[in-house]
Amino acid sequence: MKNDRTLKLLDRFEKVFRSFDVDYKMMRKILQIKLTMDGRRVPTIFSQNAKKKDKENDNQYIKSLWIYVLFGLFMIPFLLMGDNYLFQMSLFYGIFTFFVMTSMISDFSSVLLDIRDRNILFPKPVSRRTISTAKMVHVMIYLSFLTLALVGIPLIIGLFVHGFLFFLVSVVNIIFIDLFVVALTALIYLAILRFFDGEKLKDIINFVQIMLSLAIMVGYQLLVRSFEFIDLAVSLEPKWWQVFIFPMWYAANTEMILIGKFQPFYLLFSALGVLIPLLAIAIYIKFNPAFEQSLQKLTYHGKAKEKRHSKFRQVLLGIICRSQEERTFFKFASLMMKNERDFKLKVYPSLGFSIVIPFIFIMNGFSTDFNALSTSKSYLSIYFSLIVIPTIMLLLKFSGKYKGAWIFKVAPINQLKPMFSGTIKAFLVNLYLPVYLILSVAFIVLFGVRVTPDLVVVFINACLYSVICFIILKKVIPFSESFDAYNQNSNGGLLFALMLLAAVFAGLHFISTLMPYGIYLYLVLSILLLMIIWKKAFQITWEKIHE
Repeated sequence: MKNDRTLKLLDRFEKVFRSFDVDYKMMRKILQIKLTMDGRRVPTIFSQNAKKKDKENDNQYIKSLWIYVLFGLFMIPFLLMGDNYLFQMSLFYGIFTFFVMTSMISDFSSVLLDIRDRNILFPKPVSRRTISTAKMVHVMIYLSFLTLALVGIPLIIGLFVHGFLFFLVSVVNIIFIDLFVVALTALIYLAILRFFDGEKLKDIINFVQIMLSLAIMVGYQLLVRSFEFIDLAVSLEPKWWQVFIFPMWYAANTEMILIGKFQPFYLLFSALGVLIPLLAIAIYIKFNPAFEQSLQKLTYHGKAKEKRHSKFRQVLLGIICRSQEERTFFKFASLMMKNERDFKLKVYPSLGFSIVIPFIFIMNGFSTDFNALSTSKSYLSIYFSLIVIPTIMLLLKFSGKYKGAWIFKVAPINQLKPMFSGTIKAFLVNLYLPVYLILSVAFIVLFGVRVTPDLVVVFINACLYSVICFIILKKVIPFSESFDAYNQNSNGGLLFALMLLAAVFAGLHFISTLMPYGIYLYLVLSILLLMIIWKKAFQITWEKIHE
């Protein structure tokens, strides 16, 4: 195992860890093993080209941080807007918090909820405090890399534009935000673990992670709407509920220190920005033994649920899938989507975003005049729900039980068409259709029955879009690869290009509304194109499968 430079930097704080009764040498050895194991998780895109030696030495998480550097560049304009720090830094810290919190949910929850330490290290002569500290430092190391990737360049630009004091205050604020995000995530899990166990617990954790992702997005909108724009000037009218929008805490102390506004509002928010993260960390440390004890509940899998076969579902399945083989793979894919928690954890937040995003664009476009909404063409914002399709199509090849995929090769499967078509139909029916129905009901309420033909066109285009994504993406047996090989950032360019394709469908839809009966012509053309492409898309042999 290599002696990571991160560990050498950590050695400088050995006395600090020892002051908290942490066995530093043991903690360092645990971290060294964890970092080595992380470095061996190679994304699929690298596994074909990288040499074995390179795979063992390079940490692929670090190599994937370039996408966060790109996101960080989009935060720079908020630093150049002027000297209204309360407004611009609230947006800056809000965007930063969004990326950090979603990363905690998607990438680091498996670390916080890892029970392997308990099974392997607890029987050994290693203190519980050392084990829990190693786990937290493990998260903080990668969170530090993520933070540097996101705000490194923006803060350097802020240093030259606003001065050293601004840079120093921002660095301190970023540290407090990171601490608060880690502690908040851990305390939420602690609260759930306290009252639930087994399968119920895992379902609730999934639900909380999804709701937390959606709350962050909605909170960002509340943050923007806390301010009023008057003649390009920004004003703030303090409200009691703004106390719960914590990015404003840190923007307030920036305004207070750099501008000198020592008003009660700024003093309260600044105090909250320091005290709440420290209090959260203290609570987590105090209750961490209970947290580790409760993790044992994750090993309980509960009783098997009795299967109920609905007659209506059987009839519907017979309509959707024509052949017995396709129905079999439809049922198999539906069960995998329902029971795979890693899959749900990565997919469900995206589905939630696809519900929220169209309404956000509607709110931004009609924030002052909702009367004009019913006669507008803003219902086309429903196409934003399509942008999650490429990501989910990519995820359909991953599973936590991927080792069982050998059954596909030994089974007497003569044609692969039912396998792929059944899986895509299962995705459309089980994942996309509920999102589409929720949006359709809401859009009919907002825009009237007149948009019904448009909504039908959207669903046909969603089906067509899914097949096109399948054609472009690599052909892999569904649920046959490990989630350890998944790295969305490595496929970012292709996914982004496929997302732009959704804009093409929306543009053609808009053009069809400019002509008399154009929407019906567009509907007919979409159906015909879907029928043609669907017949040709799944003509795949074993030789074309990506190994």
